[in-house]
Amino acid sequence: MTRMVSIYSAGAMLAAGLLAGCGQMQGETAAQAAEPTKQPAITGASPAHPVVVELFQSQGCSSCPPANANINAIAGRPDVLALSFGVTYWDQLGWKDSFASPRNTARQWEYARHAGRTQVATPQVIINGGTAIVGSNRQQLDQTILTAGPARGGPTLAVEGATLRVGTAETTAKSTVWLVRYDPRSVQVAIRAGENGGRTLPHRNIVRDLVKLGEWTGAAKALTIPSPASSELASAILVQQGAGGKITAARKI
Repeated sequence: MTRMVSIYSAGAMLAAGLLAGCGQMQGETAAQAAEPTKQPAITGASPAHPVVVELFQSQGCSSCPPANANINAIAGRPDVLALSFGVTYWDQLGWKDSFASPRNTARQWEYARHAGRTQVATPQVIINGGTAIVGSNRQQLDQTILTAGPARGGPTLAVEGATLRVGTAETTAKSTVWLVRYDPRSVQVAIRAGENGGRTLPHRNIVRDLVKLGEWTGAAKALTIPSPASSELASAILVQQGAGGKITAARKI
């Protein structure tokens, strides 16, 4: 099933060189996407300077499992911050995504508006807040990550206990400093209805919280990191220009 208001069919979108919408599975199967591949080193990337990879997906979208499997496969890489955002606009079509939130949907729309896109679709992967791809093709995903490299152009990020120290940079542009809490475990979800009904889909690095710690305009700044609600969640910091803009700095903590 395909909704033309905010979701395009995957075949039509790929043919146009745009985003893939949710419909029949395209390209790789989920099993093929999850196969391990040897990854070349990403110059300059590390847990303190990762490439930020955001997947927007829904458990109710039949085109999402291959992209979801690709994100699962890179979720443990130290040089990549892979994050999975469940969106809500498939919830009324037979299956309510167990991890979706309006906040996640709003974040995808911010990326769309910033880039001049008038539609959102699933699956969609955003690299460092800029480059957008479907994410279902593992080779394309790996190459895009390698080409992009780590988030750059922003401040240094240092963590001392519960204090985040944001360094200086030559900019006056207003950026948001985000705290991301995500679940690094593999969570198996049994889908009982909708386009993926009868399947059990694994999820990793599910975003459970996205907190605005403050704003940064180039001057050094100290911000307080709140305690996590659960010790099972991992955390990361993002520095992002405007609403839906480029991510200029990131750090796993």
